[in-house]
Amino acid sequence: MLKDGLCAIVTGSASGLGAATAQILAKEGSRIIVNYSNSKAEAEATAELLRKQGAEVVVVQGDVSRDEDCKKIAAAAAGWGRLDVLINNAGTTKHVPHHDLDGLTAEDFQRIYAVNTIGPFQMVRAARHLLEAGAKASGRPAAVVNISSVAGISGGGSSVAYAASKGALNTMTQSLARALAPLIRVNTVCPGYIDTPWFTKGRGVDGAKQVRDAVVARVPLKVASTAEDIANLVCFLASPASSNMTGEFVRMDAGMHLLQ
Repeated sequence: MLKDGLCAIVTGSASGLGAATAQILAKEGSRIIVNYSNSKAEAEATAELLRKQGAEVVVVQGDVSRDEDCKKIAAAAAGWGRLDVLINNAGTTKHVPHHDLDGLTAEDFQRIYAVNTIGPFQMVRAARHLLEAGAKASGRPAAVVNISSVAGISGGGSSVAYAASKGALNTMTQSLARALAPLIRVNTVCPGYIDTPWFTKGRGVDGAKQVRDAVVARVPLKVASTAEDIANLVCFLASPASSNMTGEFVRMDAGMHLLQ
């Protein structure tokens, strides 16, 4: 799918979907910036796995809600002279039932928006000149892939603030796709449920199992999507195979939207 030699940044790639995406890129010969905010041990373990697959890897700590950290993450790719791919995967949430309006504070909204919406904008801005250099070197647009959620379409998900932040990310995808063409194209993946530790961290082991079982029972395809399932779609949007796509939201939710 991906040609050798792509230079990529994957934010939030210590584990889960980010790590799965980085592994696919590594297998295809890409150079990869692995980014983490707090999970240093997981990031280093992921990086070691990628190196065993033959990839050139740089590990960079940084919180994408901080503009100076976004500049630091992008600067780690400067030695390559270009970027072909930026995957904005870092995200956060707070698990609060939607009816519990008192369960979310202004600070919760600000933190969730800072990571999920402002962070991708700052990363695009920080990486823009390297992405444009990549486009000029390859003769095709560089790719930005934002990781959103079906919550940004349906208003569901782990909390009102999370859904709102992902809805804003979807809108921003279209804005940036217009603004950055023709050298950079911008698309978004909107996953449904993904069977990763994300839910265990938010709901505990038993709560996460209940969510998984409920999803499998309900969705038309009767499956729980894995990180690898979604990562394959992310890498398609990052690859030359999707060179004529920009400003798109691509949903992968095992058919959950058909029930609405």
